Amino acid sequence: MEMVGLRKIRKKKGFSQLKVAMDLSISREALSYYENGKRSPDVQMLLILSDYFDVSIDYLIRGTEFVPKYGES
Repeated sequence: MEMVGLRKIRKKKGFSQLKVAMDLSISREALSYYENGKRSPDVQMLLILSDYFDVSIDYLIRGTEFVPKYGES
């Protein structure tokens, strides 16, 4: 699954793939694979990315924040 929000937030913050990869101690290729849907990060990496960019996991995956359906609390 392509992680639309991951690429979106990285570019919005002006970070290169290399900078993010180095900051998180992963390869640039791994980050590229996450962004392009060639590889899916595990739950721990999703949490790390979420904390790093200060966005929800939902945002990383969908590119939008979670909005509950009508009638849900």
